Amino acid sequence: MATIKDVARIAGVSVASVSRVLNNGPKVSQKTIANVTKVMKDLNYTPNANARALVTQKSTTLGVVIPDLVDPFFASLAHGVEQVARKKKMQLLLSTGLVSAETEMQAITLLIERQCDVMVVHSKKLSDQVLIELAGKVPGLVLIDRYIEEIAHRCVWLDNLEGGKIAARHLLALNHQSFACISSKHQIDDPRLRIEGFQQELKSANVNLASELIEFGEPTLQGGEIATQNLLASGKKFTAIFVYNDAMAIGAISTLEDNGFKVPSDISVLGFDDVLLSRYSRPKLSTLNYPVEEMAMQAANIALELTAKHAEINESKNYKHIPRLVKRESTSFKPS
Repeated sequence: MATIKDVARIAGVSVASVSRVLNNGPKVSQKTIANVTKVMKDLNYTPNANARALVTQKSTTLGVVIPDLVDPFFASLAHGVEQVARKKKMQLLLSTGLVSAETEMQAITLLIERQCDVMVVHSKKLSDQVLIELAGKVPGLVLIDRYIEEIAHRCVWLDNLEGGKIAARHLLALNHQSFACISSKHQIDDPRLRIEGFQQELKSANVNLASELIEFGEPTLQGGEIATQNLLASGKKFTAIFVYNDAMAIGAISTLEDNGFKVPSDISVLGFDDVLLSRYSRPKLSTLNYPVEEMAMQAANIALELTAKHAEINESKNYKHIPRLVKRESTSFKPS
């Protein structure tokens, strides 16, 4: 593999001159630039990103930590960060946290060891204090889908409590009075806040959500199927289900149809996230749009701003997002 010294020797210039060409330095003639560029191409020379970062004092990598690679929601998150990295001609480093405090810490540490000081982190298990300490050590660390008041200017987050309220208002407006919920079994804030908001709005309308009609499962298609089977097996009556995410909602629809129920004429189903699959399910899924790709791009740009020279950091900034109701075919009016 060719080195910078090889390029300098064949081009007949100093290593410092090659470095100036690589980093768009001053006082380099067009002749030298053309010569060095040709030699690099002939040798198939690739600059070392970490070494280059030390010279320019500017990170060349943008990191992202997500729970897993399978969930289309997190794929959209990673894609949002990737778009910013590509636009800025930066390398994307991706690490997975697996919804575990230990693994999330390992994922962040891996990025730090790769000299990555600009990163978008989706963390649900690390404590607020640990993340505050990490923010003090990593100049460009920004959290997504997490709000910590002490580092609010580094948080791009969704108001899940309001999302639950929006869901309840939609189903109540469709004249539903008996409800069930399917939620994630993971002990994290998002599912808890969504159900809490849903229950608050029902209570304000003098409607009760029985605890026996709240089922928990893996946030997957199969998790939605199993949770719906349990709801049907309970024998309790309900005409609408609010579901933690779109994958579980589509699994719920499949189970309802398999058991002779028509969606939405018998039972309405409302999802959350608005992933691509929700537009192609049958019936097409009514859901709440979680603008995760847009939020990921915003988080990546904030991370870059935090590491820019002479950056003016506004610690009073608030990057809260509100989910938006997307009406499709899986919810409908319930006649009295």
